[in-house]
Amino acid sequence: MSEKRKIAFCTLGCKLNFSETSTLARKFLENDFVRVPSTQIADVYVVNTCSVTENADKKCRQLLRKITKQAPNAIIVATGCYAQLKPQELAAIEGVDIVAGADQKGNIFEYVNTINEKRKAKIFSCEINETKSFFKAFSLGDRTRSFLKVQDGCDYNCSYCTIPMARGKSRNISIAEICNEAQIIANSGVKEIIITGVNTGDFGKTTGEPFLDLLKNLESIEGIERYRISSIEPNLLTDKIINFVRVSTKFLPHFHIPLQSGCDKILALMRRRYNTKFFAQRINNIFKLIPDAFIGIDVIVGFPTETDEDFNVTYKFLQEINPAFLHIFPYSDRTNTVTSTMEGKVANNIKAERANRLKILCEALHYEFYKRNTGKKVKVLFESARHGEMMFGFSENYIKVETPYQKELTGKITTVEITGIAESGNATGKICYTLRE
Repeated sequence: MSEKRKIAFCTLGCKLNFSETSTLARKFLENDFVRVPSTQIADVYVVNTCSVTENADKKCRQLLRKITKQAPNAIIVATGCYAQLKPQELAAIEGVDIVAGADQKGNIFEYVNTINEKRKAKIFSCEINETKSFFKAFSLGDRTRSFLKVQDGCDYNCSYCTIPMARGKSRNISIAEICNEAQIIANSGVKEIIITGVNTGDFGKTTGEPFLDLLKNLESIEGIERYRISSIEPNLLTDKIINFVRVSTKFLPHFHIPLQSGCDKILALMRRRYNTKFFAQRINNIFKLIPDAFIGIDVIVGFPTETDEDFNVTYKFLQEINPAFLHIFPYSDRTNTVTSTMEGKVANNIKAERANRLKILCEALHYEFYKRNTGKKVKVLFESARHGEMMFGFSENYIKVETPYQKELTGKITTVEITGIAESGNATGKICYTLRE
């Protein structure tokens, strides 16, 4: 019997990419490949790229060059958003054999089998804005959680963003198909699903099915005990969805909501579909209905023409709405976007200074959120990873809890009393009862 070929995967960027990489991996494993870590020598490497910022592009290029040096005889595949937006740029990197556009991920296994010897890279791209295909994807391999793709593409065309060019129009498969995939995940023993997409709350453009109906149908899947919505635009996070999460037995009080700026002038230049008054109303309504909810917010600093005064308006707004966490992104020019040719670019050192100020604010907000929850009993899904004598898990409202390692708690949802905050920044927890094997 011939030795199985080795394949390694590298994933950069969003949770959607991770779900798609996992699906790609299963195709190879079903066809006599064995998966190895990307740090090992493999016969094939697949790099699922990200292009959300210039720094993301740089990381992709560095990784491809590192792999080429590590395994010069391997077949190297670049796919994902960077591969879609700039295929020639990636094809020019020495050692890259295949560049597959975002709509070509499902064909990568077949493309790899066409490579007999290393030569000039083959480019398999597409006119992404015209595509109507949907690459079904979900992740497996983690005993505790899975990312389930429910939507792809975006119709919003924000002035700074290349995602519509990389991912195409908003589209989805049916609720029935998604529920079938959720049942497969449940049958694997996974307890928690994170539903993900490019613009997740825009689900239904293809099938005419409301996003709320998707949530209700997923809740009925036996075996899945918890769901999180990975990210949802504020204008799509309706009162009905918030109230559904409030009464749901499975959907968790954890919201990731892109803000991008707390200054209305900048929001208008970004072509976002709301203003700060609307956004604040969304946040206030969540806290009114679900007081202990975790709210994470995306913020871009240093957008073209953003003055110190504009940034201070954003800073004050974030203090007022009091989220639990901030995801901070220094603005980065993206080719073929409206803002790439705008005047009034902010210097890198100023962007770094503003990002650092928000990082300090984030740490304070996060600490206060944990402090407010100290003394409360929460349900924690513990992960299999062991770090020294400790194990970790997340509560319903996304508090990371650490407690002394107990093997029998792995993959189990356990009631824990939050007792304090550790030096690591995680919450400390006391198990309220002991599970029996």
